Amino acid sequence: MRAEFNFAPETRAFANTVANVPLIVHVIYRLDVGGLENGLVNLINRIPAERFRHAIICLTDYSEFRKRLQRSDIPVFALHKPAGNSLVLHWKLWRLFRQLRPDIVHTRNLAALEAAVPAALAGVPLLIHGEHGRDVNDVDGRNRKYQIWRKLLKPFVDHYITVSRDLEGYLQQKIAVAPARVTQIYNGVDFLKFFPAAKQLRNIPHPGFCDPGHFVIGTVGRMQEVKDQLTLARAFVLLMQRLPQAEQRLRLVMIGDGPLRGRVQTLLADAGIAQYAWLPGERNDVEQIMRGFNLFVLPSLAEGISNTILEAMATGLPVVATAVGGNTELIQSGVTGSLVPQSDAESMAHAVRAYADSAELCERHGAEARRVIERRFSMETMVNSYMTVYDSLLANSTS
Repeated sequence: MRAEFNFAPETRAFANTVANVPLIVHVIYRLDVGGLENGLVNLINRIPAERFRHAIICLTDYSEFRKRLQRSDIPVFALHKPAGNSLVLHWKLWRLFRQLRPDIVHTRNLAALEAAVPAALAGVPLLIHGEHGRDVNDVDGRNRKYQIWRKLLKPFVDHYITVSRDLEGYLQQKIAVAPARVTQIYNGVDFLKFFPAAKQLRNIPHPGFCDPGHFVIGTVGRMQEVKDQLTLARAFVLLMQRLPQAEQRLRLVMIGDGPLRGRVQTLLADAGIAQYAWLPGERNDVEQIMRGFNLFVLPSLAEGISNTILEAMATGLPVVATAVGGNTELIQSGVTGSLVPQSDAESMAHAVRAYADSAELCERHGAEARRVIERRFSMETMVNSYMTVYDSLLANSTS
């Protein structure tokens, strides 16, 4: 259901339907490819329609990614927020909340938290704020401006949900949120969609990347500063220089698009190894391509809980990742993968080489990664946890 700012008749009709089913309005910055957005879509697609209704407000806009919503009754509103602060945006939010009359407004990450004041002024009964990760301006959570902003808006938030213990601790220690007001819920992964490949099966749709003798290093994610794919590219250059028969063995796949893509391509071309890397941009067949990887690497500067790490683990891959944010909660170094310092190409190359040199290590760590996913990170567990929070807050608000 498409909706722009001229939405009054549509919102009135939507607000008046199925009035006995609680409405949750999810507020995000933009609905596009990303871990936060993927988690939101997964949640909405799996919550039974008879339990909750949903609407999504994008402060800026949305892309074709919205087509991943499987329900046809989910309106998506684009408010086209300009850069900087905007009183017009607050008025749009207030007006939309008044028309939709949600039972819960659920904002996600700092950019969407400004919706808290318009929600309160519109009489929304409950506001939940989700923390899903940090951006490149606050990779370690020390940004004082961001801390002050969260503290100022804290009185408007009834409850917080974080995707990692790291972010839970940040809210309690830096923002002084009482522990009873925070629930930590890990992202879930569809392990029926992401599953290990049959032995010797290759799924890289690019010539020269499917030989049984190839060792394919893969990553998936938006190609922007906080994801730091440049460090992985530099580690790959080191491996190509040091590993015996590297040109015959090593291949690099980076799925995703963004401002770093061109810089990575230039770095690899300058090193004379561009033909051994494939950077196809965004893909809609990630689960199939991932089954062609031997190793998954995530070089991020900061993370909440990485959906791509979870998907790689579900695919039965060992994971090399930076020891930042929630990565340390997902990967047990020496059991399901390896953790390395951020921005350290040398350490990353060393960790990757250990797997390139040992098929047995890859298989053992990958198999354990899959077992961890099946035990702890199911989609059902995630969805039930969110519904428990929603139900509890609604019950308390009416008692």
